[in-house]
Amino acid sequence: MLKHIVMWKFKPEAEGRTRKENAFWMKERLEELVGKIPEILSLEVGVNVNESESAYDAVLVSAFEDKNAFISYKNNPLHQVVSEYCKKVRESRIVVDYNE
Repeated sequence: MLKHIVMWKFKPEAEGRTRKENAFWMKERLEELVGKIPEILSLEVGVNVNESESAYDAVLVSAFEDKNAFISYKNNPLHQVVSEYCKKVRESRIVVDYNE
């Protein structure tokens, strides 16, 4: 099983939304992919409640059968819509992928 973990820090304002609004937009759109992209075994998105400057705004924890399933998810047009929006509104992104 491949675990895919991503954390985002969003711009204070972007695409007409605040940092917090974009965090919740990402959460909603990513969670909507469950059941629509069959390669997703599990997917959870959390919006940060920690006020520290070093904290990131949102985190994704997802699981896929293997690297090929993850690549299929990553290239799925439904995921691409979310990914392209995220590129416009994020300041930074950290990712870790590992085999469980």
